Amino acid sequence: MKLIILDTFNKELPADENITNEIRNVSKACFSFVTPRSPSNPKVIHVTKEVAKLVGLSEADTASSDFLDVFSGKKTHPNTQPFAMNYAGHQFGNWAGQLGDGRAINLFEVNHRSKQWMLQLKGAGKTPYSRRGDGLAVLRSSIREHLCSEAMHHLGVPTTRSLSLITTGDQVLRDMLYDGHPDYEKGAVVCRVAPTFIRFGNFELFAAQNDIENLKRLADYTIKYHFPEITTKGKQKYIDFFQAVTTSTKKLILGWQRVGFVHGVMNTDNMSILGLTIDYGPYGWTDDYNPNWTPNTTDAEGKRYRFGNQPNIALWNLLQLANALYPLIEDAKPLETILENYSNEFQSEFKKMILEKLGIENIITTDENLVNQLLTTLQEVETDMTIFYRLLAKVSKKDSPESALEKLNFAFYIPESVTNNTKESWLYWLSLYIIRLQEETLSDEARATKMNKVNPKYVLRNYMAQVAIEAADNEDYTVLNELYEMLLKPYDEQPKFEKWFAKRPDWARTKIGSSMLSCSS
Repeated sequence: MKLIILDTFNKELPADENITNEIRNVSKACFSFVTPRSPSNPKVIHVTKEVAKLVGLSEADTASSDFLDVFSGKKTHPNTQPFAMNYAGHQFGNWAGQLGDGRAINLFEVNHRSKQWMLQLKGAGKTPYSRRGDGLAVLRSSIREHLCSEAMHHLGVPTTRSLSLITTGDQVLRDMLYDGHPDYEKGAVVCRVAPTFIRFGNFELFAAQNDIENLKRLADYTIKYHFPEITTKGKQKYIDFFQAVTTSTKKLILGWQRVGFVHGVMNTDNMSILGLTIDYGPYGWTDDYNPNWTPNTTDAEGKRYRFGNQPNIALWNLLQLANALYPLIEDAKPLETILENYSNEFQSEFKKMILEKLGIENIITTDENLVNQLLTTLQEVETDMTIFYRLLAKVSKKDSPESALEKLNFAFYIPESVTNNTKESWLYWLSLYIIRLQEETLSDEARATKMNKVNPKYVLRNYMAQVAIEAADNEDYTVLNELYEMLLKPYDEQPKFEKWFAKRPDWARTKIGSSMLSCSS
């Protein structure tokens, strides 16, 4: 393999002096050098050609034994030093102290076509930050991460990417439900790709340790390589940095809310400084529109990370980042202003995003009522969010509310339940919507085309991933490959994949892996 290695993070930032993989507290260091665990019998299951090209790998490269060895953790690429990042974080609203890359190992950075990429293995063994874990990953969670990383990218939502999915040939012990019944599962390694994997928690660590010198070094490094547009000096540089992170985070959450994605574990250590979706654990898509739904069993009671609360949690996480950066600024007012603007701007941009999903271009004051009424009506009966918005493009200006409702019938999980008051609510909203469409200049056909570019037909529902996982457990990767191909073009009709344009099946309502998941997934 011919890669242009251009490491910066582990060359310009302070390293842990201890070079063993033993679990420990680490101070005054951004990372620790580690050695990936060598798998017993690795096999490549899937490679993302598009990501391979991004980092400068040819098809011949990805088919080579070197590729298998390096991206399974079996061998270290020449002249590189793998490392695990040191960071802290708040988990479920509580300060957790040092966390770090417990099962992620950064291999190296490459530069291809003037773009810098960091390549990281997830599931390649223990690091100093593994705490009570083994640093490994199972095939189940690795398939979910590999598929979802690429699905999100093609949906237009900022995300880390996935280069490869490789089985290790080893068995990994997991207590999937945290109920005291662990079992062995097939091990796997995913190679994640992003410009950087720096998180909010990297800055929180040094602030908590009162290590202002390294806090500044990390901030300066991050701005230099990942926010080169920031050219201001002194304290204003860090204010501008926080503004940029806030803006990209806002964009990220709007993307999640647009497609119905629920991260499931929005701890500050799972928040990318670049505004990328990162750490695909117990994620899910809200099948029926339900702002109170969380895919995370650990969050089932408190529902802190529920779908409708993601914008608020992002703001809370940004507040923790602001607190961490404060020692570099020593003035709370500009940080407070940025956070206040986030709240105001998010509400405005959220309504604009919903109107875009409704195909409305020329926004007027009464549109706020149209949006609010819809979000209430969607919850009156179990309504599939993805299917509803996709079918809404078929409603025309000439439809009656009754004929429009008939076109949406497939989106309801129990169509016969749309009666009495529920039916009246839907007919009322549809009457408002049709009148509103008549005020727009776009033709029905032009509006439908625009709507279908923001309302996906296909998303990676949990049950779909579970079907792929169960087949893969038997070394059948046809479903995985089929889903991957489909998710490359989620906004296209793709008639050959029509069977996946379907509501969550009844069997998936409570089935483990198809409804909710634990953090061990």
